[in-house]
Amino acid sequence: MKIGVIGLGKMGGAIAQRLVAGGHEVFAYGRNVQNMQQAREHGVTTVKDAPTLLDHVNILLLMIPAGKPINETLALLKDKLQKDTIIIDGGNSLYKDSMRRAQELAKLNVQYLDCGTSGGVHGREHGYCLMVGGEKNAYNRVLPLLQTIASKDGVAHVGPSGAGHYVKMIHNGIEYGLLQAYAEGFHLLHDGAFNDLDLHQIAKLWDTSSIIRSFLLELAINVYEKDQDFDKVIGTIAEGGTGKWTVEDAKEQNIPVDVIAQTLQTRAWSRETGGNYATKLVALLRNQFGGHEVKKK
Repeated sequence: MKIGVIGLGKMGGAIAQRLVAGGHEVFAYGRNVQNMQQAREHGVTTVKDAPTLLDHVNILLLMIPAGKPINETLALLKDKLQKDTIIIDGGNSLYKDSMRRAQELAKLNVQYLDCGTSGGVHGREHGYCLMVGGEKNAYNRVLPLLQTIASKDGVAHVGPSGAGHYVKMIHNGIEYGLLQAYAEGFHLLHDGAFNDLDLHQIAKLWDTSSIIRSFLLELAINVYEKDQDFDKVIGTIAEGGTGKWTVEDAKEQNIPVDVIAQTLQTRAWSRETGGNYATKLVALLRNQFGGHEVKKK
């Protein structure tokens, strides 16, 4: 199949490469010259701008930041959109924005799928988890492409327009809480009742067959193999907005999400103060799965 990819950053570039490796014909545009060159080296055909993609394909995957960049890109494409074009938003857009965009594009007979994408920097090798909302017939049309991007059994149609990004939003809220729980536990192991515990050993032990084994714990093993004190790390934690949206939606639905709400407060505190041992670990784990920046002293 043919597909156009807009955005060749860490995830967009990796997805383009997976699509080429899976036998699809991939056209792409990104603002970064080096990313464009790297994509060409992996068999991607690059073009001069986003609208030119529509000279070659009628399926587009957007791997660009939420909000204004999506709006600007859709505005650039609008005059060249043809009937039955499918646009897939693979970023972390607010689900209400995705619902609105789907309604607006439907007037042009263009179908809009919102695709929550999880897998971070490891998705290039292992595949991604894709949570897709929108019209089921559009989903079925692009399913071979999505299956190439995803890990085995890692793609599903989860509901109507907006549902894909809603499910991903909640996923990220849960991620916030899990990260903080691991970080606080390891903080206590590091500075609590016993001195000089081997946290690398403990992380490996827990990941063997304990109830709290997980991918995040695997990443903690990687972190602790290199360092256990984090003396050179500043414990500030950034955030992309999905955690905040999760808490806001929970308030609208009158559903308590105390753990997730507290993690937002902790992250804000870390940016004001430089954080502590626990927030350093969160920052290091975010770097492990998403390539997010870790500030150093």
